[in-house]
Amino acid sequence: MKVAMCDPSLFTGRYDDSLCVAMAAEGMAVTLLGRPMRPTDAIVPHGYRYDARFFRRSEALRDRIGEGRAFRLLKAAEYGLSCTLGDLGTLADADVAHMQWLPLAPADRIMLRRLKGRTALVHTVHNADAYHADAGVQGRGYRDLLDLFDALIVHGETTRAALESQGVDPARIHVTPHPPMRLAPAGPDDLAQVPDAAIPRLLFFGTIRPYKGVDLLVEACLSLWRAGHHFELVLAGKPFMDIAPILESVRAAGFGDRLITDLGFLTEQRLDAHMAKADILAFPYRHIDSSGAFLSALHHGKAMVTSDAGMFAGLPDEVAARTTAGNAPALAQALLPLVESAAIRQALGAHARSYGDSMGNWKDMALATIAIYRSVIRQ
Repeated sequence: MKVAMCDPSLFTGRYDDSLCVAMAAEGMAVTLLGRPMRPTDAIVPHGYRYDARFFRRSEALRDRIGEGRAFRLLKAAEYGLSCTLGDLGTLADADVAHMQWLPLAPADRIMLRRLKGRTALVHTVHNADAYHADAGVQGRGYRDLLDLFDALIVHGETTRAALESQGVDPARIHVTPHPPMRLAPAGPDDLAQVPDAAIPRLLFFGTIRPYKGVDLLVEACLSLWRAGHHFELVLAGKPFMDIAPILESVRAAGFGDRLITDLGFLTEQRLDAHMAKADILAFPYRHIDSSGAFLSALHHGKAMVTSDAGMFAGLPDEVAARTTAGNAPALAQALLPLVESAAIRQALGAHARSYGDSMGNWKDMALATIAIYRSVIRQ
């Protein structure tokens, strides 16, 4: 079976790579279609083919013009032209075209309509609110795109229920649990670039967006620092929001020496180094269905604090300290025992690692996905 896996912007590159490798191992002829690789990407195709099909021109100019408004407009124009007039090639020739992310709904609609009837169409809905109410034109019309697919894959009952409430036919929704992932491991140089912790270290890592609650995390930390508790906070990742006021609030309160920032697109190895040197990992999300960041961290065996949004609500109590989404005081109370007790951190970390070991693997995910493909091809 020929499979065209499509993630134009490589929003979930580690997920894409893990699934493609596992599907290729089951005999599928898989091509992953994305953008040209960046130095921060860690995808090395094993058993499948990679095609830098999208954003070739805009990516070639990225270093020269930066990532501001001009770059975003160029990307949108290039993607729109590609979806409207571009050679469908690998997508149309495949038995299944599997869309992981749809980066620009108005353009995606055109491409999907061109593909409809020529190949089976499958889409993984990683989050029912794909752009977390923060996308503007990018996500306008996303819900209508779902009706063009033969099958929709979700990772849990939260997303299934959300789609059904939006009127999606339940018969087209398939639940395949998201397996844990592993980022490219940190080497000695990566570890050397991240300072060792002298006091308990709390880490937030990954892209920084409004729905992820970094402002809530900083507010909770400030309340604990003011109460005399000693720990440090690390923010590691690329901001997609203005975080200057958040950082300034820490400095203005006199706790700038307890805040470490490593901002920008970081390599997987650099993120892995941050996790290795942290004591506590924080996921204070306001809303989420499933979290790849959380699933990529379990094997580190670190204490975790999460909100109760999406997949986090279903975690066993011993796996993470859980608190009400959007509530900074409650987050502070959940953090307090972790920053104060190494024994509690060790116990939670051990449960987190064990929980990750007990979850499904990528072979299971590949077999379930292939079964979905076969069911829609037979239709």
